[in-house]
Amino acid sequence: MKKVAVIMGSDSDWPVVKSSCDTLRAFGIPYEAHIFSAHRTPEDAARFARDARNNGFGVLICAAGMAAHLAGAFAANTTLPVIGIPMKGGALDGLDALLATVQMPGGIPVATVALNGAKNAAILAAEILAVTDDGLAAKLQAERDTMRRQIADKEAALQASLSE
Repeated sequence: MKKVAVIMGSDSDWPVVKSSCDTLRAFGIPYEAHIFSAHRTPEDAARFARDARNNGFGVLICAAGMAAHLAGAFAANTTLPVIGIPMKGGALDGLDALLATVQMPGGIPVATVALNGAKNAAILAAEILAVTDDGLAAKLQAERDTMRRQIADKEAALQASLSE
């Protein structure tokens, strides 16, 4: 199975980004987590992105706030799928990060999840890898089935409480 790289622009992103790693681990997906900056370590970030395919990665997840050019900088240097997590914070509380992550020029896409959407980034990475991995696809379906049952149980409990 291909690995997922979880990249953050700063260690201050870790409390949010950790849920990506936890989710990947729960699905049995190998991953690495790293800190690179599009502005402070641009050569290192570009090198990692350029070498990612040869180093066994299948998807890159990049989390950054404010100017949030990290996902775009990675996408510019690889043809692997890049998923951006815009981080809340700063003067615009993450709106700037969201816009910078989602508004990529034609030909250099970045899939973008919600502000602080680290869990969904990991699930999207799993779905991408599951295109060629039936075992992983079955794990994803089992997770969906569990969520459906949980909602059905909550609905049943609600209806029972309403009839009391």
